[in-house]
Amino acid sequence: MSESFKRGSGILLPISALPSAYGIGDFGPGAFRFVDFCVDAGQKYWQVLPLNPTEEIFGNSPYSSNSAFAVDPIYISFEQLVREGHLKKSELKSQKSLSDDRIEYESVRAYKARIFDLLFERWKDAPWDQKKYATFVEKNTDWLEDFALFLCLKQEHPGSWNDWPEALRRRESNALKDARQKYVDDLTRIKFLQFIAQKQFENLRDTCRQKNVLLIGDLPIYVNFDSSDVWSHPEFYKLDGDDNPIYVAGVPPDYFSETGQRWGNPVYDWERIQADGFKWWIQRLKRNFAFYDFLRIDHFRGLIGYWQIPASEETAINGEWIPGPSDAFFQCLQKSFPNLPIIAEDLGIVTDDVREAMKKFNIPGMKVLLFAFSGDQKTHPYIPENYIPECVVYTGTHDNNTTRGWYQQDATDEEKTNLADYLKKKPKLNTLHWDLIKVALQSVAQIALLPMQDILGLDASARMNKPGTVSGNWKWRLLSGAMKPTLASKLQELTRQNTRC
Repeated sequence: MSESFKRGSGILLPISALPSAYGIGDFGPGAFRFVDFCVDAGQKYWQVLPLNPTEEIFGNSPYSSNSAFAVDPIYISFEQLVREGHLKKSELKSQKSLSDDRIEYESVRAYKARIFDLLFERWKDAPWDQKKYATFVEKNTDWLEDFALFLCLKQEHPGSWNDWPEALRRRESNALKDARQKYVDDLTRIKFLQFIAQKQFENLRDTCRQKNVLLIGDLPIYVNFDSSDVWSHPEFYKLDGDDNPIYVAGVPPDYFSETGQRWGNPVYDWERIQADGFKWWIQRLKRNFAFYDFLRIDHFRGLIGYWQIPASEETAINGEWIPGPSDAFFQCLQKSFPNLPIIAEDLGIVTDDVREAMKKFNIPGMKVLLFAFSGDQKTHPYIPENYIPECVVYTGTHDNNTTRGWYQQDATDEEKTNLADYLKKKPKLNTLHWDLIKVALQSVAQIALLPMQDILGLDASARMNKPGTVSGNWKWRLLSGAMKPTLASKLQELTRQNTRC
């Protein structure tokens, strides 16, 4: 485990769920108020979900993006821009009322696009931060130029990139040069918004560090096929001669689904990636570690061995396990990131080779209390008595129901009985979330992370995501009035009692 990990606790809350007046959480005042809430509540960690651009076609999942490097401009704070004098508050009026407690992505994107147009035209007329902008473009050119051009080409050519005209699909130099000349203004707009988004997020990150709140990011292991990443580096994926995926990623049948999960992402050609010295992955992690103090790698198991599904299959049932890069990958990463401050999402099927790699490279795994109360309680890996200190315990994750929702909707009679036996009392619905928070905080796990919905004791309507479904997810938001001083005081006291402050 990285030496930077200290015993403590924190809160899981996506940026999108923060309070704001503009339909979605952002890098503005709501984020800074939440940092203060963490401080008042004695919390050392704040875990967010991926900040990459999301798309309506993928249900706005932060785990499905057209770029592994870009930040979604939807998180740009207008209040910050008003404070800096680049926008007027009177210009921010929306033609449609934007919800405070649910994200309506289509409406928010349309509204923000109008303000972005205004902002960009103003910047073109009288640019500010020109030197900083030029430095940003230069430092990020490896991914930024391709990302901006990819978005422009997508506007002109509907469908996936492998349906584009041959010269663009194959990235012929003259075709790319002509496209860049054609889209000069649009390319600059995209890069400008990336600059603003990064600048604002870095400001938030710096504030977190000043107040001793450490940021934990979240890295999806795979990228979307229709992304600038695959278009710019098709050689790193298992594609056929027409650039169609031969295999796609997913997981076999498990707790979440009887047919497994067919994610549809192209699987990596790890032999070619390794032959290139894992440069793309190092670049990706370097960018993330510039933002975050620690990084949770989603589906960590796929780096040791991954479930490869023939692209023609409609479900994940008929896949097979294929060895991943494992030791060679982590040894390479350690040269660039000596402390390797990562957390492994090791839920589901965990084999000996995964455990051995985690132990060898001092990578902590995850425990989820909502999974703990089925089966043999003496040997169950998620019962706290069976933890080792080198782990991170959650009451639940973004893929779980809330604690209250789980007990009301999902828990079996066996789980309810085992839970009552464990707590040595029959749970009360109104206080169950505090019971499990106390269990997490009392455990030997070095870090305890609590979804904000569980701290508030919310029901299933506050669930963030239901795996296997494509609509209705990622919409929950925290109301600004929920961050009460009394709530912070209660959480701080529990944290202090369990030596996590």
